[in-house]
Amino acid sequence: MEKQGVNLLLNGAIESFLKDALRVVAKNPSMSGFLLRAAAHQKKAERLRSDLDKEGVRVPPYMIISVTNSCNLSCKGCYSRAQHRREGDEMSFERLRALISEAGELGVSFIFFAGGEPLMRPEILDAAGDFPEIIFPLFTNGLLITDDIAEKFARIKNVVPVLSIEGRKEETDGRRGEGVHDRVGETLGKLRGRGVFYGVSFTVTSENFKTLTDEAYISGLVESGCRLFFFVEYVPVRENTENLVISDGQRSELSLKLESFRSKFPGLFISFPGDEEQFGGCLSAGRGFIHISAEGNLEPCPFAPYSDQNLKGTSLKEALRSELLARIRENGAALSETHGGCALWEKREWVKSLVK
Repeated sequence: MEKQGVNLLLNGAIESFLKDALRVVAKNPSMSGFLLRAAAHQKKAERLRSDLDKEGVRVPPYMIISVTNSCNLSCKGCYSRAQHRREGDEMSFERLRALISEAGELGVSFIFFAGGEPLMRPEILDAAGDFPEIIFPLFTNGLLITDDIAEKFARIKNVVPVLSIEGRKEETDGRRGEGVHDRVGETLGKLRGRGVFYGVSFTVTSENFKTLTDEAYISGLVESGCRLFFFVEYVPVRENTENLVISDGQRSELSLKLESFRSKFPGLFISFPGDEEQFGGCLSAGRGFIHISAEGNLEPCPFAPYSDQNLKGTSLKEALRSELLARIRENGAALSETHGGCALWEKREWVKSLVK
């Protein structure tokens, strides 16, 4: 798919997402007001990205920042731990804040905070609050959300907590640790009680597939106040875990289930990498998103820890001229020849070969 076509589709997808979000939060005046402002800003962000594209700088609308490698849990199959990311000092708070500012000036619309556990550095919430034109989904295990943090989420509308769970108690505790499911449930109550717009994120495996596609299970979460759902297919970053990858048949079933959920529930349902198909395949390497590691490395994707640029001493604008990212985008056809899972993971040896 041609670059311009992808850009138009991405812009349209963002506009549709914001419209759907407005429908979902129709009874929440403060959140509705925020989303209306975000929709207006999106037009400006589109123009910024388009102008920079003419200068040869490909600015994606989405950016993922792994705020830290540290985490208060040790989940089975964690991609972050499996990559042994301890190669250098993490970016300072000042550099993180400056990076967010640069991203806003370039037209980045969404910045996803990931980790590790991003709330190991709670000051990131204050930085995000200074840039209300950007939406910050924050992926967290939820155990560090105190009453004070919950109050902060209630005030800072552009930061959306997304709590990671695996399904019901047995499935969540089996991967994340004894008692985690119930503690996350308590956190959801804190957020709901304060009127916070929040979501959940599932790592979809062959083991929890039945639960995560069960209409009654999703209905219960909707009734508890959840309005945003991320379904992320498991990537076998650890050896001997390939059995957890969902089958082609389950992948097709998941797509149909999500369409059904979208029609039945007042919620936003996002699938990764499934939703990339509408854009002609993998959106990594700046085609739709980029990843920045805790150490400041500009990478094509969280599952592809390869880089030729570091943000500690380079501006984001200059780093986006990355030869590595450009070469991956130029060879996008190679990323469409996969079996439906994470394209960069399946082609990781090819990606690694591009790094000088």
